[in-house]
Amino acid sequence: MIATPPSPEQIAAALSAPVDFDFQLPDPEDEEIQETDFQQQLDAIWKVCDRFDLQTDIWRGRILRAIRDREKKGGDGRGTGFLNWLKQREITKGQAYALIQLANSADTLLAEGVLDPHAINNFSKRAFVETAKSAPEVQKLVSEAAQKGDRITRREVKQLSDEWTAMSSELLPEEVKEKAAEGSLPPRHLSPLVKEMEKLPDIHLGAIQKEIAESPDVDTVKYMTSSARNLAKYLDAAAQVQTLKKFPVDMEMALEEALRLDCLNTAADLVKGATQLEQMVAKLYTTWKRLGSLSDRLYVDTGASNPNLRSLLTCLEILTNEVIEVPLDEVGERSVRLRIMTESES
Repeated sequence: MIATPPSPEQIAAALSAPVDFDFQLPDPEDEEIQETDFQQQLDAIWKVCDRFDLQTDIWRGRILRAIRDREKKGGDGRGTGFLNWLKQREITKGQAYALIQLANSADTLLAEGVLDPHAINNFSKRAFVETAKSAPEVQKLVSEAAQKGDRITRREVKQLSDEWTAMSSELLPEEVKEKAAEGSLPPRHLSPLVKEMEKLPDIHLGAIQKEIAESPDVDTVKYMTSSARNLAKYLDAAAQVQTLKKFPVDMEMALEEALRLDCLNTAADLVKGATQLEQMVAKLYTTWKRLGSLSDRLYVDTGASNPNLRSLLTCLEILTNEVIEVPLDEVGERSVRLRIMTESES
């Protein structure tokens, strides 16, 4: 948060639209207007609304931040005043903090001199939010483009972010960076590869780097991105499967075999599915235990004078007993039976 945020006059100067919108929309039934002209007129008005919406939300965020900070200093410690203020204006807490974050981002960019107040005019709302979330280097590139008068949408932010990621990453070989600089290898294909490679330990990076260095083209990059994604998924899931820790399985050798047979994706899905199944079984057991505890408590609290509650308990016994039976279809023609046995009972 900065001590002296831009004044209302500064923000107003950055707006090209009047406060009271009075646009002359083209007549949709006027056949003399060419389709391209019709689209261009509406697009121009839409951009004005988009800019005004951004500025409005920044100031709303500043207002909400001031109310929240005032409440922190002199409130009841629970934020009651702030929450009541939101309730009166039908604003959710999530929306409020999103606006506050937007205001914080705007003030940070302006305070650090990264962005001129007048350049905000060139952003769409979503592009501004994406810029605020980006790395400082990307913020600088985007801000420079905005201050030159370029129209900044999320597409431009992503493009500049991809270019910076591709050219600054130490994970990409020089041969690949040279192709990107020449324009023969679009950075938008390299950014996903870098993000996947960042998830991998160093021991698994060499083979990917060698492959893309030997064939620095789009098809190779796409293939290696998929391979890196599957590899990261395999390694992450394999580390979580408790069942594998009970057996002498060499996961690295299994990985090499999966790579040789070109079935890494299937192997990754297998171990990920095993992780999910273990988690579901653990959740099933804790839920079953809680259901049994609640059933016992309700049984103690009821008696013969409460036949309907007793009937409810009787019906649910099929889920609280040691053997659980659950129908797989609405008509009950197919069902699954599970017997829950703890390790001490097995």
